[in-house]
Amino acid sequence: MKILIADDHPLFRDGIASLLKAKGLDVVGQAEDGLEAVEKAKALRPDIVLMDIKMPRCDGLEAMRLIKVEQPELKVVMLTVSEEEEDVFEAMKSGAHGYLLKNVRSAEFFDLLSAVDKGEIVISPFLAGKILHEFAHKEARQVTSASELTAREEEVLHLVAKGAANKEIAQTLNITENTVKYHMKNIMSKLHLVNRAQMASYAATRDIETGAKKAPPQG
Repeated sequence: MKILIADDHPLFRDGIASLLKAKGLDVVGQAEDGLEAVEKAKALRPDIVLMDIKMPRCDGLEAMRLIKVEQPELKVVMLTVSEEEEDVFEAMKSGAHGYLLKNVRSAEFFDLLSAVDKGEIVISPFLAGKILHEFAHKEARQVTSASELTAREEEVLHLVAKGAANKEIAQTLNITENTVKYHMKNIMSKLHLVNRAQMASYAATRDIETGAKKAPPQG
């Protein structure tokens, strides 16, 4: 297994390199920023790149994207102190094979690295638990908020799920387009959604039906 280390802290790079070499792994090079990581990945053709996120000139996420353009098969593992969910999601969306925190224990680190070498996707257990916890809370918030929708809002949500445009919804419900927009704004606020696509997806998975509540419609 040939490994390239990209991190802007020389002491950390040397420490990881020594640890890897002690396990018999081949550290083919080191890079101190994202641009150097891109250049060395191209020249050295490693199997795995251990990539920090916060680096000068070019951060690790952008460096990974550049690497993946020319070497889509290359496995990139983010090795960072960042616990930000946005960084985790962006890394995995951009093609990372792993997201590990720098405080990971050495035994666990090598187990996860071995899993990456076999083609598995790995995330530090602490982060995986944190993300699942957040998803569970978001799901609970949506379930609670869904019960607060008015009959008219449920009708609007159902029509959005069917792909109806605002004009069609207005004609079907005999209301104005501005009123449709008002209801959609309320629906997104109550369900913690951000756009029409999420509304349609939510309605589809929840099987929202018109007439679920028979309260008199409010224009």
